[in-house]
Amino acid sequence: MSQRFTRIETPIAGLYRIERKPMGDARGFLTRFYCRQEFAQLGLDMPIAQMNHTLTQKKGAVRGLHFQYPPHSEVKLVSCMLGEIWDVAVDLRRDSPTFLQWHAERLSGDNQAALYIPKGCAHGFQTISENCQLLYLHSEPYHPEAEGALNPNEPKLAISWPLPIAELSERDRNHALLDTNFTGIETR
Repeated sequence: MSQRFTRIETPIAGLYRIERKPMGDARGFLTRFYCRQEFAQLGLDMPIAQMNHTLTQKKGAVRGLHFQYPPHSEVKLVSCMLGEIWDVAVDLRRDSPTFLQWHAERLSGDNQAALYIPKGCAHGFQTISENCQLLYLHSEPYHPEAEGALNPNEPKLAISWPLPIAELSERDRNHALLDTNFTGIETR
């Protein structure tokens, strides 16, 4: 079993809070951010194809809710390296008992936690502090033709953003709302 990571279940199957165990002394700390072998010991298979780093400056800003359609569906490991965010995953898997349900976790540079997001889930976040920096590990590279998104203000999801939305890109604001034609995505 991994000694540097703890996998914590959430109400959505395959969505996990990952807690890293830093080793520290008076100088500071060292933490293992990712280890494929130790993740495999936790039952998590995540080859890394792409890494992204973001900075969101304004408190209350929302980014998301983004995903990729098959065959480019991806697993994401999201960590907040500086600041604090409210990280949200929405289950879009057609046959899932938690279809269109969401779960959120507070991630920060202080709590050393990450969110492991399985294929078939949309992802977004709201900044709880200013100048938040995130690091994303992706199991698939970005494919613009496979891009999908949900509107963060989707009434069917009723996401309880912890702060009023202070900033939202034009692109995210204009994502269509769900209609009866949306039956989810297949991840097999």
